[in-house]
Amino acid sequence: MNQNVPKKERFFKQVKLTSTDEVYVGIDVHKINCHIAIRLNGVIALTYVTPSDNQGIVRQMQRLQPAMRKIVYEAGPTGFSLVRTLRAASLPAAVIAPSKTLRPSAPQSKSDRLDCRQLAEFAAKDLLVEVTIPTEQEEADRQVTRLRNQIKKKCMCIKQQIKSFLLQYNLPEPEGLATWTLRSLQHLREMSLGPELRFTLDVLLDELDYLLSQLNRVDKQLETLFSQERHDRQIEILKSHPGVGPITSKLFRAEVYQPGRFDKPTQVARYLGLCPRVSQSGQKRVEGRLMKEGQIKLRACLVEAAWAWIGKDPDAKETFRRLLRNTGEPNKAIAAMARRLAIHLWKMLCTEQLYQKPA
Repeated sequence: MNQNVPKKERFFKQVKLTSTDEVYVGIDVHKINCHIAIRLNGVIALTYVTPSDNQGIVRQMQRLQPAMRKIVYEAGPTGFSLVRTLRAASLPAAVIAPSKTLRPSAPQSKSDRLDCRQLAEFAAKDLLVEVTIPTEQEEADRQVTRLRNQIKKKCMCIKQQIKSFLLQYNLPEPEGLATWTLRSLQHLREMSLGPELRFTLDVLLDELDYLLSQLNRVDKQLETLFSQERHDRQIEILKSHPGVGPITSKLFRAEVYQPGRFDKPTQVARYLGLCPRVSQSGQKRVEGRLMKEGQIKLRACLVEAAWAWIGKDPDAKETFRRLLRNTGEPNKAIAAMARRLAIHLWKMLCTEQLYQKPA
């Protein structure tokens, strides 16, 4: 045997697979290289490094196709392009939720090679939680809503910088700056300052103006996007619920794609980060803070919509008061209402029915 032949090539040339064999593959995906572990009939038979080329990886995996059971990799910045390419080649591929992957309690060595081997082992033992893959259109729609959230976050940072600037130099905040009215912004433009400070404040204000113009541009795109026929009915259904406005309905529609993938309400609440962390031992049970998973902006919108809901619906207000008496904290009570609201919206999408007030 020629020892100069790479180990990977020797493996692929020598192995003869049939449908009775079992192959599980774990991939640790990165921008430049991917680490791949192949588990054959209960043993890690090969671990190697290959360039991050989707088509190249597909060609390698097709050589194992007669015995292939599962190919897995963790969700990350590389997105879903690899799994779509693998599935298009009729390979059983899945993306794994990193937050739900088992981790050792004691400190262990960590490397890309060890990670891909662990993924292959866990896949063979069915210990991994798969992520629902959105269609390319669903992912594109979601990207626009997330772009809006990113711009809003940048606006908040610039506003905080302006307020910090005023505080640092003991400058009075103009009237209306709490809500950032046009008059207050104009007052900042006309404020008498030295040339250096005037330049600094003008740059911050120009950046805020630019971000606000971009936000307006994104809002127009969202209006056009979600008025299309494929979204129109779902948006109408979501907005029929008291307290739910255009922004919340669009974010919910984009993030909770394929609502039928959830089997029960607790899965929806967990996905949105509205479930409390439960710690139970023996007869003692403690419910702690929310497990804040998912998109922060959508969770914040649901909380705001819950406040509007209890302001419009007397029954919802009475439920909120009962929760407030039980918990003693308004934040916990409104989080519970936001959870109920999210479950209502999910059920409405699944049944495709407008909101109906409970009898």
